[in-house]
Amino acid sequence: MRNLFRPAAVDEPLDRADTSLVVVAESGDEAEASSAVLATSAWRVDEEVVLRHVLRLPAQRVPDAVATAALSGYRRLDSGPDVGPEVADANMADPTVTVTLARVQMLDAVHLSQERSRMASLGSRHGGLVVGWQVLQRPVGDR
Repeated sequence: MRNLFRPAAVDEPLDRADTSLVVVAESGDEAEASSAVLATSAWRVDEEVVLRHVLRLPAQRVPDAVATAALSGYRRLDSGPDVGPEVADANMADPTVTVTLARVQMLDAVHLSQERSRMASLGSRHGGLVVGWQVLQRPVGDR
């Protein structure tokens, strides 16, 4: 009986590490406009998202980059398809790691563009680069 009066799951805040979330928009092309990607995506404007940025960073710079991103509410995801081991990257002098940073927020094209710029700057300041970004939301049936 108690379950009949519980708030729906959609009232619960999103968790950036929730594996049930689905990618509704993404891009690995730094020149592609945020508005263009969102316009052709399954993104639902009136719902919170988890915004993930995937960066390649020199291994020794990761702690500083993660700490800097945390000032804006981002947290590093410890697992997932985008997290990999150290590898030699022909474009970088030092071994690099893939780092996925995520936070929960409301989103529109302007804010997405701002966050992409923030991550490009973060990557550059720490000797790395942005590989791509993803917007995740609950599956449609879970709304």
